[in-house]
Amino acid sequence: MTYRVVFTPEAEEQLSAVYRYLATEASPAIAYRYTHNIIEHCEGFNEFPYRAVRRDDIRQGLRLPHFKGRVVIAFALDTDQVVIVGVFYGGQNYVNQLQPPVD
Repeated sequence: MTYRVVFTPEAEEQLSAVYRYLATEASPAIAYRYTHNIIEHCEGFNEFPYRAVRRDDIRQGLRLPHFKGRVVIAFALDTDQVVIVGVFYGGQNYVNQLQPPVD
């Protein structure tokens, strides 16, 4: 089965933040290449979503693969799609950001 990969608005904004940071600290070309590679890595979950570590302790059904040791990608597997819920760069506290709200 092939899944559709979709990015939440929050994940898209996080990718944009990574781009902006790298464009300022390195160059726009490096920023583009790096964020493009993150997106391609995420799109690879369309065929192999189960290769990522499952973290039900944070949120039910959440999976957390890494990209090049600096980025944590958070996604959930739905019936026919992989939903990228977060892209966390450089040691951000993703655990607190990904936990469901307490009622």
